[in-house]
Amino acid sequence: MNLYGWIQLALYILVLLLLTKPVGLYLIRVLDAGGRTFLDPALRPVERLLYRLLGLDPKKEQDWKQYTLSLLAFSFAGLLFTYAILRLQHVLPLNPQGFGPVSPDLAFNTAASFATNTNWQNYAGEITLSYFSQMVGLVFHNFVSAAVGIAVAAALVRGIARPSAKTVGNFWVDLVRLNLYLLLPLSTVFALFLVSQGVVQNFKPYEKATLVEPSNLQAPKNDSAAQTIAQGPTASQAAIKMLGTNGGGFFNANASHPYENPTPLSNFIQMLLIFLIPSGLTYYLGRKVKNQRHGWAVWSAMAILFLAAVLVCWRAESYGNPRLHALGVDPADGNMEGKEVRFGVFNSALFAAITTDASCGAVNSMHDSFTPLGGMIPLFNIQLGEVVFGGVGSGLYGMLVFVVLAIFLTGLMVGRTPAYLGKKIESYDVKVSVLAVIILIFSILGFSAWASVSQWGLAGLNNAGPHGLSEILYAYSSSTGNNGSAFAGLNGNTFWSNITLGLAMLFGRFLMIVPIMALAGNLARKKLPPPSEASFPVSGPMFIIILIGTVLIVGALTFLPALALGPIVEHFLMTGSGILY
Repeated sequence: MNLYGWIQLALYILVLLLLTKPVGLYLIRVLDAGGRTFLDPALRPVERLLYRLLGLDPKKEQDWKQYTLSLLAFSFAGLLFTYAILRLQHVLPLNPQGFGPVSPDLAFNTAASFATNTNWQNYAGEITLSYFSQMVGLVFHNFVSAAVGIAVAAALVRGIARPSAKTVGNFWVDLVRLNLYLLLPLSTVFALFLVSQGVVQNFKPYEKATLVEPSNLQAPKNDSAAQTIAQGPTASQAAIKMLGTNGGGFFNANASHPYENPTPLSNFIQMLLIFLIPSGLTYYLGRKVKNQRHGWAVWSAMAILFLAAVLVCWRAESYGNPRLHALGVDPADGNMEGKEVRFGVFNSALFAAITTDASCGAVNSMHDSFTPLGGMIPLFNIQLGEVVFGGVGSGLYGMLVFVVLAIFLTGLMVGRTPAYLGKKIESYDVKVSVLAVIILIFSILGFSAWASVSQWGLAGLNNAGPHGLSEILYAYSSSTGNNGSAFAGLNGNTFWSNITLGLAMLFGRFLMIVPIMALAGNLARKKLPPPSEASFPVSGPMFIIILIGTVLIVGALTFLPALALGPIVEHFLMTGSGILY
């Protein structure tokens, strides 16, 4: 833990803080059907054309049920669209490598993965998918699934802010405006920046490079004197994978590949892009509910949880493995297994914490190679519901569920009727909030338990003992939490793994969105009484502590037994025994 790491961490927090307000103000304009932006002269005619083609009246809003049905229908159609592309990629254009069709179970897993903003990849992109599949089948979802998450968060905020309302917005208007005015422009700028840093963007067939020293480690079907250099339209996918907290890499090595993340500057900006929109949404919350201190309180709670995760992970990886120290390996370098020497321990730990605090899943190091406690942090981040800034939209609406639960529990303890910004928290609100949390718990622990006692689940493990359990637990946590990162030791490309992981993604996305939207609709219909001294304070240090405590207690009490059998016991075996997994 050196000075350079502390400086970079402070710089990251400072830049993120400075960008939060301008991004939040821009989101207010974008998420208003009549809002005006500096892009209006160029994009307003396109917006009107899209409304005409879709037969939409942008001024007509939907209630929560209509909004949810529109969202589910659109997402399901998108899933079928991508499934068809993957199954038919051998007859579609832009396939210079001649890749064949993706198997049915892997196509289902991949389509479900990208439709849910998970971007879990049970395949190596550069040897499985054509350029057309990458650009049309996957990047399409990178944009629209990100917009869906932001739209749900906006609908919930409208429900909180509006008094005695029957509607929470129009899904189709939110979807169009978010893509036109936010995701597409920012992704274009960021893609050009990545190209300037050295990220490839072309449609060329893969190159063959002659090796200076021929290797016998090449696969038998390859020429041992040559190396295949994969390339393709990478920058365009890498830009939205970060901005939309998607995470799916063009290459199997993801953001540790020099063609996706070539420089320290590109690494820093990619990390910044992951939190950019989720951070701005907290300012959007404060402005919409006319209580900016509440928005900053939510931001502060997220920032504190984020810093705690970074410091624990950084400390664990900086200390390294004591068994290697005993063999005379210099401990000053920390645990460099599975890490890019271009980035080192700190940037790997920071990236791991950011990508799992958000539901991004992009990685610049292999979490499977982290120390037990270092690897536990990304796992625990996901199991908290990825509400620490979180995915675009999903982080905010997940945290607002915890806000409702925190207010309800505190009201019970102090004998005060729980109310959120003047609106009473009733049994219906608590039930749907608890349902959203329980869905994640049952999916993660249920599928993990099934896989850990099934032949198909154990067959894919690369490690035995507690580390093997961590690999299974991470897989279903990542899928249910719509994160997409993985402990690299697990082979998930089998029939049952593809099916169960795909179902976990769908459960974690859409079965959670339904109660969230029900909460939005119920809060919207309530009257908003004038503030009084009896109103529950939703800003200040006490509220931040209560909110953090609620998030940690729910996460700790639910998943601590599983963590104790996985990374925690592995840590004690590493430091106090002769057993090694």
